Amino acid sequence: MTEAERSSFSKDQLDCIRSLLRSAIPQPSPKLVDLRFDIDLLLSRFYVVLFVGKDRRRQRRSPVPRLLTRIGNVTIAIVLLIGINLLFSVCLFIFLYLVKSALSIDLFKGTHLIDQINRFR
Repeated sequence: MTEAERSSFSKDQLDCIRSLLRSAIPQPSPKLVDLRFDIDLLLSRFYVVLFVGKDRRRQRRSPVPRLLTRIGNVTIAIVLLIGINLLFSVCLFIFLYLVKSALSIDLFKGTHLIDQINRFR
């Protein structure tokens, strides 16, 4: 912008332009947590980014999502939590079973775990 163009604006107009530019250009803020990593799978590659820091945004968030969207989000969150819990439980059970086997600890005298499972069929 030349000096002639700049002088054609009033002080209020220049203040308004500066305000618009400040709100449009994101200002970086310090993050408490800045976690970035990639997950390479056989068919595709994903990335995960997690930022934790003070919310310095000036604009308000979009309106509250519709009821169907909230129900879907809660359902997916519950399914993910149950799946993660199940995966963790299975891994913990297998780890403890392997430790028990390595230490030669017999929980059921004369039988193995698979024999006890087959007994309930």
